[in-house]
Amino acid sequence: MALGSLAHQYDVLLFDLDGTVWEGGRALDKAVSSIIECGVTPFYITNNASRPSALVAEMLGDIGLECSSEEIITSAEAALELARPLLKEDDPILVLGAQSFKDLVSGAGYRVVSSADDAPVAVLQGHCPETGWRELSEAALAIHNGAVYLASNLDTSLPMERGLMVGNGSMVAAVTSATGVVPEAAGKPEPAMFHQAVKLSGATRALAVGDRLDTDIAGGNRAGMDTLQVLTGVSGPYALLAAKPVERPTYIGDDLRSLLADAESLRPGAQGGFVAKLQGDTLLLNGGAASSSPTEALRTALAVAWSAEAEVRVVEPVSQWAQKAVESWW
Repeated sequence: MALGSLAHQYDVLLFDLDGTVWEGGRALDKAVSSIIECGVTPFYITNNASRPSALVAEMLGDIGLECSSEEIITSAEAALELARPLLKEDDPILVLGAQSFKDLVSGAGYRVVSSADDAPVAVLQGHCPETGWRELSEAALAIHNGAVYLASNLDTSLPMERGLMVGNGSMVAAVTSATGVVPEAAGKPEPAMFHQAVKLSGATRALAVGDRLDTDIAGGNRAGMDTLQVLTGVSGPYALLAAKPVERPTYIGDDLRSLLADAESLRPGAQGGFVAKLQGDTLLLNGGAASSSPTEALRTALAVAWSAEAEVRVVEPVSQWAQKAVESWW
């Protein structure tokens, strides 16, 4: 690995999974080889609460990334930690989520129930494809009766092989609509999981890597870490242009091969021969060359948009190379 490469600047890499390393368990192109080749200790931090850490470790092993369950932190585990101060042993807890989430809660000494009639003191909600009207209604009834409402995460969508599917946040929204109660969420963008991973790894300089600005990047930024946004999942170029300051990554890369690239080349700034300037709420993009990439155009545009703190409503390509780059943005 080159001394100037991005990964070489850090002693632990904190990877999101869905949309960053895989889609529904299928490895994204070049993800596995890039993680292995960079040679830096990986930890995996996922907002997906539907699988236990041991199963996630097994799935990672199946795609060629050998790791232990101790190197994986799920939002289900984070939600349980968030709930602990509010609970006492054998308290009834209504868990909307996968069986692994229920097992986690019962293993911690609490009584898992499925009905509001059991007077649960808390409702914990994590992603589960089987959650339906009946489960959501029991949660709403329990919350109306005074149960504390906590969520593993609020991701509205989930990257899968077929595209973006309904995430836990969208299911939570149904309960919130019925109750008027917005739950406290344990997962990203809260910084707790990032801090936990650093503590477990013993690292001193961490890089958070993800595909989603409002969770992976915002969470890493809030944890005081550098962040790498890869364009393989939820948030694309236009989301980056509109990103709030807390959602802006340190680096932008096409995919995990960016870990092996020169660190400075991944920062927002003029590159690839492109030039950008603002004219009101329109960003004019000019220059470029036949060898220039759409991501070089994006980094050029971001440097101008973010430094001006302007709301970019329109991107207007001026040159043919800028036109080609912008046409490939999504």
